Amino acid sequence: MEAVQFLFNIVVVSMIMNIAVSLYGVFARPSLIKKIIALTIFSDTVNLMVILIGFRYVEPNPLPPILTTIPPTSTDISTFVQKAIDPLPQALVLTAIVIGLAVTLFLIFLTIQTYRIYRTTDVKKIAKLRG
Repeated sequence: MEAVQFLFNIVVVSMIMNIAVSLYGVFARPSLIKKIIALTIFSDTVNLMVILIGFRYVEPNPLPPILTTIPPTSTDISTFVQKAIDPLPQALVLTAIVIGLAVTLFLIFLTIQTYRIYRTTDVKKIAKLRG
C-alpha cells in the first residue's frame, strides 16, 4: 500500500508541474500554435486529475456499478457500496474530451484564418498590424 501511495504522490506532483508549465505556455508564449498546444496539455491534465479524484483502490477485484440481484439484499448493497466503481468521473472526462476536441479544432481554425490574414501567428505582431 505504501508503494501505491508513493506512486500516487508522484503522479500528483507531476500533474501540478504539468499544469504550471501549460499555464506558462498559455500566458507567456507569443505564438498561437504554442498556446493551443499548452491549452490541450492543460485540458488533458485536468481530465487526468478528475479520473484520479474518482479513483478507488479496491482489493482484490472491483465490481461494475450494476446490481445483479433483484430485489437486492442488505448484504448485496453493502458489498456493492464497498467494491463498486463510480462511473461519474469517467463519464465526465469522456464528455470533456469530446468538448475539448471541438474547442481545439475551433481554435486551430481561427489560427489558420488569422495566419491567412496577417501572415503570422505571433500575438504581438498581430496586435501591431491590427493597429
